[in-house]
Amino acid sequence: MTKPDLLPAQKQHFAGLLEAMQRCVYFLQASDSAVEWPLTGEYLSANKKNNDLFEALAAINERFSKLQDTIGSAMRHSLQLSGEQADSFIKVLAIFEKNGVVLSIEDWQVARAARNLAAHDYETDYREVAQHFNALHALKPALYQTANRFVRYAKLELTIAPASADFAAEFDAITTNTP
Repeated sequence: MTKPDLLPAQKQHFAGLLEAMQRCVYFLQASDSAVEWPLTGEYLSANKKNNDLFEALAAINERFSKLQDTIGSAMRHSLQLSGEQADSFIKVLAIFEKNGVVLSIEDWQVARAARNLAAHDYETDYREVAQHFNALHALKPALYQTANRFVRYAKLELTIAPASADFAAEFDAITTNTP
């Protein structure tokens, strides 16, 4: 790839990340909508062999994690495109907190901790499993709103939109109608 081709390729990659973010929101919302909230340990215990329920919960874990990872990757990539330096992710978060994309570094870290628990904990106490999923459900609106603010930031500051509009209408409806 020649130097003149590098910037358009980087912008195209970034546009793909924005589209992936929209897709993540769409599918996370679909999985979340398949569950009756809030969950209780008793409900999960009584339904411990309900494959549809546990498939939806597994998808929520996966999609929540994927959405946060995609937002993080897109934030890092946007800084590269704009010539900003951030040698640690906490500095990336600080830049985006200053720009109003991330409302609170601490809130991002709480969501990250909840996401990491899902990836590394194989809990069998249904009360704790319910607490975990209720926490993800409660953190989801803030993550959606961060995604929405980031897509708007990318359009305004970098003049880059998602690679396609395939998920744009649903993304806007989900992320702007979330409390």
